[in-house]
Amino acid sequence: MKDYLIRAIDKSGRIRLFVAKTTNLVEESRRIHNTSPTATAAMGRSLTAGAMMGAMMKNEEDKLTIKISGNGPVGKILVVANNLGHVKADIDFPMADVPSRSDGKLDVGRLVGNDGTLTIIMDLGLKKPYVGQSSLVTGEIAEDIANFYMTSEQTPSAVSLGVLVDRDISCIAAGGYIIQLFPGVSDEDISKIENALAKIEPVSAMINKGLTPEEIMNQILGEFDMEVLGKLDLEYRCDCSRDKIEKVIVSLGRKEIEEMIHEDEEVEVVCHFCGTKYQFNKNDLCKLLVDIS
Repeated sequence: MKDYLIRAIDKSGRIRLFVAKTTNLVEESRRIHNTSPTATAAMGRSLTAGAMMGAMMKNEEDKLTIKISGNGPVGKILVVANNLGHVKADIDFPMADVPSRSDGKLDVGRLVGNDGTLTIIMDLGLKKPYVGQSSLVTGEIAEDIANFYMTSEQTPSAVSLGVLVDRDISCIAAGGYIIQLFPGVSDEDISKIENALAKIEPVSAMINKGLTPEEIMNQILGEFDMEVLGKLDLEYRCDCSRDKIEKVIVSLGRKEIEEMIHEDEEVEVVCHFCGTKYQFNKNDLCKLLVDIS
């Protein structure tokens, strides 16, 4: 089944829901970055959050960036997404790993660390992008995203993100949901949601059983009259290109490029998001010098 997400709202317009299946997307990122099992879970949760938050953007040109900077051994995790369902990620130390928790689950919180910051950057095509930041709470990603929404946007949110890693370290199930409550929601409805969340299985377990985002929505908010507003296919896609890499090299300045020409016959630039390699020989670099003149 293809990866996709749905966005839905109840008839009162006070409860908004996003549910995503991201198994293929997370497995592709694992393959590209060659992540350890726990790093796969950490990056996969971040990618899933990015996919849903990217879908909240209004315009195709808008870009959302999530930067998770904890004090754990995995270093920084970076996710970039848009409202077309395109998501990509980078991770500082993909092979970093830690022992599993006492309950046998992957210890994402320890790998990421709970001392650090979660930064959300929204490039909306204005002069300056919106930048919001909050402290990490647990490093488990979902709680940190919920805390960001509460502290930075004053929007009460329930966030669940899950990644199930198989014995061969591949991702066999991944996904998540975000429930957001807007002003006017009743205490009774809040209690209904809390009771439902206390009873349901982990989101990765539901996806592993084959439940669709629509079926997961019904598991969570079956007592509400929900309307699906849209469905969006999800894909791990990097927008790097030789032209963009050339502009990066040009931005280094004449002196830096001249040093490259003198020291190396060929320069290789590797995209951190997708691993694509771009080769520039001496003639290529000399041509870029002309662009600076």
